[in-house]
Amino acid sequence: MYKISEIVQILHPNRTFITDPNSLVQHLFYDSRKIVQADNGVFFALQKSRDGHHYIKEAYDKGVRNFVLQIDEEQEQLFPDANLIWVNDSLESLQVLAAYHRQKFSFPVIGITGSNGKTIVKEWLYQLMSPEYKIYRSPKSYNSQLGVALSLWGLSDQYNLAIIEAGISEKGEMVKLENMIKPTIGLLTNVGVAHKAGFESKKEKIYEKINLFKDVETMIFPSRYVEDIQLPYRPRKFSWGYDEGLSLEVYSLKQVDDKFTVATLFYGGRTFAVEVPFVDKGNVENAINCVAVMLRFGYEKEVIASRIKELQPVAMRLELKKGKKNSSIIDDSYSNDLDALQIALEFLNQQGQHPRKILILSDLPGVSLTDEKSLSKLKRLLSEYHLDQLILIGEILTQVADQFAVPSVSYTSTTAFLDDIRSLQFEDSTVLLKGGREFHFERISRLLVAKSHDTVLEINLNAMENNLNVYRQLLPKHVKLMSMVKAFSYGSGSFEIANLLQFNRVDYLTVAFADEGVDLRGAGITLPIVVMSPDENTFESIVQYNLEPEIYSFRVLSSFLNYLKGRGISSFPVHIKVDTGMHRLGFMPDEVDKLITELNTDAILQVRSVFSHLASAGNKEDNAFTQQQIDLLDQFTRRLEEGLGYSFLRHIAATSGIELWPQAYFDLVRLGIGLYGIDVERHDLPLREVSSLKTNVTQIKHLAAGETVGYNRHGVLHRDSKTATIKIGYADGYDRRFGNGVGKMMVNGQLVPTIGDICMDMCMLDVTDIEVAEEDEVIVYPDIKLAAKAIGTIPYELLTSISQRVKRVYFYE
Repeated sequence: MYKISEIVQILHPNRTFITDPNSLVQHLFYDSRKIVQADNGVFFALQKSRDGHHYIKEAYDKGVRNFVLQIDEEQEQLFPDANLIWVNDSLESLQVLAAYHRQKFSFPVIGITGSNGKTIVKEWLYQLMSPEYKIYRSPKSYNSQLGVALSLWGLSDQYNLAIIEAGISEKGEMVKLENMIKPTIGLLTNVGVAHKAGFESKKEKIYEKINLFKDVETMIFPSRYVEDIQLPYRPRKFSWGYDEGLSLEVYSLKQVDDKFTVATLFYGGRTFAVEVPFVDKGNVENAINCVAVMLRFGYEKEVIASRIKELQPVAMRLELKKGKKNSSIIDDSYSNDLDALQIALEFLNQQGQHPRKILILSDLPGVSLTDEKSLSKLKRLLSEYHLDQLILIGEILTQVADQFAVPSVSYTSTTAFLDDIRSLQFEDSTVLLKGGREFHFERISRLLVAKSHDTVLEINLNAMENNLNVYRQLLPKHVKLMSMVKAFSYGSGSFEIANLLQFNRVDYLTVAFADEGVDLRGAGITLPIVVMSPDENTFESIVQYNLEPEIYSFRVLSSFLNYLKGRGISSFPVHIKVDTGMHRLGFMPDEVDKLITELNTDAILQVRSVFSHLASAGNKEDNAFTQQQIDLLDQFTRRLEEGLGYSFLRHIAATSGIELWPQAYFDLVRLGIGLYGIDVERHDLPLREVSSLKTNVTQIKHLAAGETVGYNRHGVLHRDSKTATIKIGYADGYDRRFGNGVGKMMVNGQLVPTIGDICMDMCMLDVTDIEVAEEDEVIVYPDIKLAAKAIGTIPYELLTSISQRVKRVYFYE
């Protein structure tokens, strides 16, 4: 904990306004939505995709009184009792503070970098070395310029070993991370194609990554990634691979029954074997990296072998699933420590779909609750995240249950909890499961999650946040953002997606029908919601639930005016649709004067926005037509504004317009399919695909040439073949046109065609030429754009056609 006066000395600011130099700082805040224990924190106003200076007041209202600011606007006039520090770069100052804090500790720090495997290796080293060391490790995948700084802030003298991840996406970043982490031991994991766009070559990327190892005592690395690299530094090198003369030689890798891999290794003049409980190449490599680290720390080979054999898979993501009895289940078995708990509680806190929030928490391995600091932090977390009920599992938590402010029940074991589960109420609740591996919370998850068949649509919420921020960075600061959540959010979900968008402060949501808006209001969504297709039967719901209708014709306008007039309602918000050339819905441009007359009647309506829709923004041959549409909206809105005597928002650009037509931004843009990272016009944008439709192999058959597969015997085998039946059919939204080889799916990294007609609940694949086993995962749309093209449609249709019986699983890495 630092005094704010100490932080001033560390940061060397341009200017300060200090009212309380003894104010204590224990927590670093950069997001006003995630503030807890505000009185002991400092808010850094970062200028990222959103300017943190816009949220100073919100942080202040939550109790923060210490601020590090980049823009000097004499904020002391607005916050006269706050401590204000002005610097050139808020993020850089946060990094300087983290670097200073890091230097207070002399215990070993392992710095891990690579394209893949960083988090897995970090978690496995924690599993393997915890019996001997009190280990601090980066929370989740906190390995960015911001994430590393936040990770290092968690260091304290209660640990004697730290493991810190470092990730980069472009040149020049690793020097900044190295300056903060100052690792004593460096580990390079896999070097692949991740973040390839930021580098001219793989070699350039490796050189950038190994800047982390500038001052390490030992650098541990797989030799194959640095064969052509001249290592610029001179630490002790611990290399491993298949070549002679390396520190650790791999003699052989042998898969056994597709269940585990026996690695025969040579080190220190002696051959020894370790059994790795995985067969995939990536995890075997990760495990050998762990062996190398343990050897560097002096572990006996027998100890290493016994512990590697017990390695557990790392669930690297938090999952949101539909639960029984109108509940939602957040399954997060990854990293059950106090930092990971706080991240999971932040995610729980942004869920508004149910009135109650419940945490089921097991004992935290490696966290001693006899230590007053740890117990105090746990008590604070459990009290400040507005939990309605706490269920504690484990002998340690049971002993301190009476010290928590939240209503709680406790059980000494998971079995004891399961024996009593029927007496507990989870209806209308969001339930967070946070349990250590030894407590086997998967047993709890199976009982609480709504059952479904094995086909799932996985939605990556991190990817969606990334895409949202990519588009935000294209927009001038004054331009607002409307997100389209119609059609069940393009098949991805309703309140789950709306919660994320609300948490990320979009300005408007748009639905197609009023009942979609009603559902969102019932799920706690408070953002303005525009209804695109209102009719007379929905007016009551629109008014009752504070929805804002699109008015597109004089018929709808007259009906809505009469409805409001009959109930004495005035100044009701509406959005006017103009037809500038799409010719679907909307007032024609020459109807503007008549519209002015109607809208001025009794001041019943308040126009919030006037908009149109670009018909062909992505087609260059229609550029003149697109510009004509933009000009027509401009002319229409200028005349309407003059006639009404007040201003309103104007918008015409959807996803293609955002990407290609900055002159069409006006005051607001509408982000639809681009949020999901597909079917975009610009390929230079770092978008990530959000959805992945997956199923698995139910049965494998070996059939002779001449046999037929499926209904109508359309699938004719021209050779001895192997087929796989999988759990997806046209009732799940997999179109019948994908039958007979038109559809291609991915199994174990290989594309395979369908064979025979698509059935209602399943279909068959020709897997003759690949290795496959029953229950193997199948990716239904390896490339959704190519899949859509194969049947003459667009990705929108494939996404929105995915049946509601397909379970949606939302994950946050």
